[in-house]
Amino acid sequence: MYKTIRIFDTTLRDGEQSPGCSMNLEEKIEVARQLDRLKVDVIEAGFAISSPGDFQSVQAIAGVVKNSAVASLSRALEKDIDAAYEAVRGAVSPLIHTFLSTSPVHMQYKLRMTPEQVLERTRQMVSYARAKCPAVEFSAEDATRSQPEFLARVLQAAIEAGATIINVPDTVGYVTPDEMAGLIGYLTQNVPDLHKAILSVHCHNDLGMAVANSLTAVGAGATQVECAVNGLGERAGNAALEEVVMALHTRRDSLGVACRVDTTQLYRASRLVYNVVGMTPPRNKAIVGPNAFAHESGIHQHGVMAERTTYEIMTPESIGLSKNRMVLGKHSGRHAFKDRLQELGYEVTAQEVDRYFQEFKDLCDKKKTVTDDDIEAIVTHSRGEKPGKYALVRFDVHAGNAATSSCVVRLEADGETTEEVALGDGPIDAAYNAIDKITGLGAHELEDYAIHSISQGRDALGEVIVKVKAGNKTVSGRGLSTDIIQASILAYLNAVNKLLEKGEDRGQTGDT
Repeated sequence: MYKTIRIFDTTLRDGEQSPGCSMNLEEKIEVARQLDRLKVDVIEAGFAISSPGDFQSVQAIAGVVKNSAVASLSRALEKDIDAAYEAVRGAVSPLIHTFLSTSPVHMQYKLRMTPEQVLERTRQMVSYARAKCPAVEFSAEDATRSQPEFLARVLQAAIEAGATIINVPDTVGYVTPDEMAGLIGYLTQNVPDLHKAILSVHCHNDLGMAVANSLTAVGAGATQVECAVNGLGERAGNAALEEVVMALHTRRDSLGVACRVDTTQLYRASRLVYNVVGMTPPRNKAIVGPNAFAHESGIHQHGVMAERTTYEIMTPESIGLSKNRMVLGKHSGRHAFKDRLQELGYEVTAQEVDRYFQEFKDLCDKKKTVTDDDIEAIVTHSRGEKPGKYALVRFDVHAGNAATSSCVVRLEADGETTEEVALGDGPIDAAYNAIDKITGLGAHELEDYAIHSISQGRDALGEVIVKVKAGNKTVSGRGLSTDIIQASILAYLNAVNKLLEKGEDRGQTGDT
């Protein structure tokens, strides 16, 4: 019998704090639903006190998640804990996650508190949180750079005050696996009541060892791993959830542990998060990268064809990557389309089916074969899109290798249409200049532009992802079309609409 390791996902909190990885409410809810389907044990939905928008998103996620516990981060302050509890109290299983630094450098320069003050604050605030919520996690921020003796005292105090989960974060990604094993072993021996709480680790990837440190901690006795889909997170990111889970799954005989995550939902979770934050996976990304199950070497190809296990330690199907990607066509009916959505794991309302089916039919008129990837792209983009002020009516481009490109763009806003023409260094630049004229967006910068095909063939559905920065705010925009210029315009317009929204500035952030 394998020991069960809990998976605590922080994609929506620590992951969303990554520069350029912000999500709107609808996107956060969609990611939360996928994490719930993935069967992670805890979804850290945000940092409720940081802004009204964060509070709203945590509260909304708590209301839609059906199986996982929902957590909100809070500093070790009463007002933070109050906000966290109010945000998660409607969850099936609410959790308050409070933290306080324990390393000498943090106590001296960040907290300006003495060790005894940190010890007393820990007792008071964990007790305060436990009086509100039956599940409380305490994190000793920068634990791996703390004095082990003092860290053990703080963790014991937290457990005595009512903490049900104790988290040991490698906040700055500093330790090596051997050091992590030594620290977990020391705490196991020197925190008398540690057996009364779940022992968790949260490893950052600054030195590229987050997953290795997490697995080493599990081997030393940790029973919860905190991670994020695709390794998103502050700086170099967190331990990648898909890598931790598949390591536990593939090497369970060696590690002697398992987790309850549904691995067949990993690929969809990864793809959804990459789409939402406007990123694409590196080709050699472990587990979910395009090359993860690709074989070019003749020797490898021959071996895999003869016996898959010669060069594959896991199957594409085990992460939800089906070999049969061809599905419906223009003669397919609504019922068959709905059945396929359900087979792909989507829970859809009648109104959503109608909307997706119309987009599917429109796509069928443009390309010969529609794949599962195309259908998933339709759903992901439709669910992630929030109607903005401006909508594209039409565009007309003129370009050539011996002429200056121009574009006429017509947009609709508040029931009125506006048309502008602009020149540019290529048709896309011209289109973006025309959009800028219409929207009146102030000083901004196009930081990134990426394009990739959703499926194969000359008629492939193309996805464009852009990142636009205005002031201290960076947003991503996505566009989807078989016409790559149209996809580019839709992506840019999506980003411009986000920048034009009147949003709340982010407040404090937590880095555990």
